[in-house]
Amino acid sequence: MAVTIKFVDSLEEIKGIKRLHDLNLKKNLTPEEQKEQGFVTFEYTLEFLQTIHKVHPSVIAVDEGEVVGYALVVTPESKKLHPLITAFVAQLSNVFYNGKAVYDSSYCLVGQLCVSKTHTGQGLVQRMYNAYRDEHASHYDYLVTDVDSQNPRSLKAHLKTGFEVVGSLEHEKSRWDVVLWDWRQ
Repeated sequence: MAVTIKFVDSLEEIKGIKRLHDLNLKKNLTPEEQKEQGFVTFEYTLEFLQTIHKVHPSVIAVDEGEVVGYALVVTPESKKLHPLITAFVAQLSNVFYNGKAVYDSSYCLVGQLCVSKTHTGQGLVQRMYNAYRDEHASHYDYLVTDVDSQNPRSLKAHLKTGFEVVGSLEHEKSRWDVVLWDWRQ
């Protein structure tokens, strides 16, 4: 059966995101696994995931009923629901694209992206991001996120999709690349 790309519409799917999230947290992986398959850094609770999905459902990849990928949708209405996202948004006033601070632009965010190690290399990142764009490009000019500089696999996937590095920032003793996908192009 083919992997389906869709928007979250049930608590079970949110729990599926949480399971995949927990399996891929940097702290739960060996350095070798981090390098080979990438990782997610920020830890989100089930309650937080439920809250952001009430604002706008996120994009998921589902294979035979199992969530095997997700891209968390963070729209302007949900930017202040988590302190890490709020801090990231505040730093966008120091990141510029086409001569303008990203903070002052029309954008939405990726709260986190993850694909199961059993499903990497199948184009799911691009398919999920295309669904994200199809849903939101009429309302926003850009999709923005940050990628831990110690996660080159994630950066490569973002660049392949159409993102470009537009800046960097420091957070919790790590350097992060700020990446932006210009949906107007």
